[in-house]
Amino acid sequence: MEIKEAQFVMSNTAVDKCPAPDRPEYAFIGRSNVGKSSLINMLTNKRSLAKISGKPGKTRLINHFLINKEWYLVDLPGYGYAQVPKAERLKWEKMLKNYILKRENLYCLFVLIDSRHEAQKVDLEFMEWLGISEIPFNIVFTKTDKLKPKELEDNLKAYEEKMFQIWETMPGYFVSSAEKGIGKDEILRMIDEVNKAH
Repeated sequence: MEIKEAQFVMSNTAVDKCPAPDRPEYAFIGRSNVGKSSLINMLTNKRSLAKISGKPGKTRLINHFLINKEWYLVDLPGYGYAQVPKAERLKWEKMLKNYILKRENLYCLFVLIDSRHEAQKVDLEFMEWLGISEIPFNIVFTKTDKLKPKELEDNLKAYEEKMFQIWETMPGYFVSSAEKGIGKDEILRMIDEVNKAH
C-alpha cells in the first residue's frame, strides 16, 4: 500500500465526538517520547502530519487522519507519563480506555515500545489489559537504528521472554525506525490486508 493522501480530520477528547465509525481505524499509542509522531510521519510520507516534540506528553487529544479517503489513522496520547498532575493523568487514561473499548471500527491498536529499553511495567500492564479486554493489537519496536543488530536481537529476545511470563504466544510485532524507514512496508501491508479482509 502507498499512502498518497493523509488529511487531518479532527482532534477531540471523547469517543462520541470521533468521526462516524464508517471506515476501518488503526490507532497508535505508546509511552511519551517513544517516537510515535515520527513513526506516523514516516508511514504517511508527511514530515509534520503528527507534531513532534522533545517535551513528553505533547499529544493530549485523540487525533484523526483520513488516509487515501479509505481508513483512519489515529494518534493517541501517550500513557504512563509521571510529570503531569495525577488528576490530569487519570483524565487522559479514562479518555484512552473509553476510546479503546468503545470504538467499534478500531481494527488494530499499534503499541509502540522503545527497542533500546528493557520491558517496562507500564507497557506490560497496558498490553495485559488489552489482552483481557480482547482488543486486537500489534507491538511496534521503535528506534531500532540506534542499536547494533546483535543488541536488537538480544533486546527482542529478552522482551519475548518477559512477555511469555503472561502470554502463551507472542503478540504480532514489527521492528521500525522512523529515521531509516524500517518497518514502513510491513506495517502498511498488514493494514492493507486487514482492510481487504473486511
